[in-house]
Amino acid sequence: MSFRTKVFLSIAATAVLSVWIVAAVVSTLVTQSFERRDAQRTAALVNQFQREFDRRGIEVARRIEAVADSDAVQRLALNLAGPADTSPYFTEAQTLAQEQSLDFLELVGPDATIISSAEWPARFGYKEDWLTATPDWKSQAVFLKKEDLADGQALGLITVRTVKAGDGMLYIAGGRRLDQEFLDSLPGAEGMRVRLYRQPGEVTRVNSDATITTLPLRGRDNQLLAILLIENSRADLVALKKYIQGTAAIVGAAGVLLGLLLSFWTASRVTRPLRGLASSVREVAVGKWDTRAAVSSSDEIGQLARDFNGMTEQLVEQRDRMIQAERVAAWRELARRLAHELKNPLFPLQITIENLQRARDASPEQFDEVFRESTSTLLAELGHLKTIIGRFSDFAKMPAPQLEPVNINQLAREVIQLFEPQLHAPGRPAVETKLLLAEDLGDLAADPEQLRRALRNLVLNALDAMPDGGQLTVRTSRSDSKVAVEVSDTGEGLTPEECNRLFTPYYTTKLHGTGLGLAIVQSVVSDHKGTITVRSEPGRGATFRIELKA
Repeated sequence: MSFRTKVFLSIAATAVLSVWIVAAVVSTLVTQSFERRDAQRTAALVNQFQREFDRRGIEVARRIEAVADSDAVQRLALNLAGPADTSPYFTEAQTLAQEQSLDFLELVGPDATIISSAEWPARFGYKEDWLTATPDWKSQAVFLKKEDLADGQALGLITVRTVKAGDGMLYIAGGRRLDQEFLDSLPGAEGMRVRLYRQPGEVTRVNSDATITTLPLRGRDNQLLAILLIENSRADLVALKKYIQGTAAIVGAAGVLLGLLLSFWTASRVTRPLRGLASSVREVAVGKWDTRAAVSSSDEIGQLARDFNGMTEQLVEQRDRMIQAERVAAWRELARRLAHELKNPLFPLQITIENLQRARDASPEQFDEVFRESTSTLLAELGHLKTIIGRFSDFAKMPAPQLEPVNINQLAREVIQLFEPQLHAPGRPAVETKLLLAEDLGDLAADPEQLRRALRNLVLNALDAMPDGGQLTVRTSRSDSKVAVEVSDTGEGLTPEECNRLFTPYYTTKLHGTGLGLAIVQSVVSDHKGTITVRSEPGRGATFRIELKA
């Protein structure tokens, strides 16, 4: 992703995110404000309903008291003191209900039989046993009750009073309807709707864009008779939120457009020197350490270019110093190794020649025998010198690998087979060999002779690390697109410092050796674009791992 794209995305995201946050905060605050307003209006309406309910309850109680004190009811109570015909009072409840503007009124005898009913005259003679269950109706407040009518049921605000009738009581039960007309009389507010829910089917008519507050209405025995539904319309809130969202979308789109313009302006001002600096960095990466970046400003970008130029100058100076130091160190190390390696055979050569000189001067008759022994020693030491020089020569002229398909498992078997005579030589401590070869390696492109030479050096190195015997393990494996070969021994192991210096040319941990074996292995692996690593701990052996591309 380019810097210009990143600038555009960051500016656009900042604008959109800011607008979204503002819109979300405003929408939340508006919603909370509407909810507080609705809660306040609902509480006010509930209080008003309760006050109106109490007021009508008092009015119903007063009117029922008036009915109880009326002459007609008093005459009926006197007649009920003895055997009497109640049929003349069949329509008395209707007359009294009209006079007192009551929706419900029933006159019930001492035996709980209806004498007269205003709301349903045909119920004459029915029983109202619930009236006789309460001994003292004067202490009872107004209550809600479902009244049976000819065309169904109605909810009524009911009270009961009694009049002495001989040994019993005449019961006057009546009240007024609690219906939608009653609710409509409450002072409402715009967007509010109050309904009385008595049937389950009515719930389906609730507005989905409204908040509903419910107030249960219960009767004398705490049974649920109806539910008061207070519906607060959220149409204004929904419209306002849509307006906020639409405005936020427009502002967000404008922010994206502004981000696009600002990104192009910023990119043209900032990315040009950065692209030049990036080009200079790439040139340094490929080895052109004397590259210099153009300084076109005095701001942070310009300071970065100046620091980059200073860094490359220091890199060039350090590179020159390192090259010189490495050359001196390499020549010194080469001289030290050559002096060490050549010193060992030169000393016997010198002793042999001195012996020849002494033998000729001291006993000429024995010179021939000394001459033969000395010449044998000279030839052996000269052969040793030739071997040393050959090893250095081989390391100096490692040829480029000739790639061909190679089966690494077969190569490992051949190398182990090559060392079999040495492993089982008489008098040598036993070394157990283990081949753990993966079967799914396949062939890889490599130089078989160079790989064979590298494996031979690793196996030979492992055998030298186990003078008292042990176990030699060669393992192959494959992971992803790489093939790995591991050569492990159970020798004395290496310290971390020795592991770090192990592949340095002419470095060796042996008493005798040129220090070129592992350097040759590393050279072969490097020519094959692979890697070689070592894992070791003192006393726990060492494992050399070669990884090559499959």
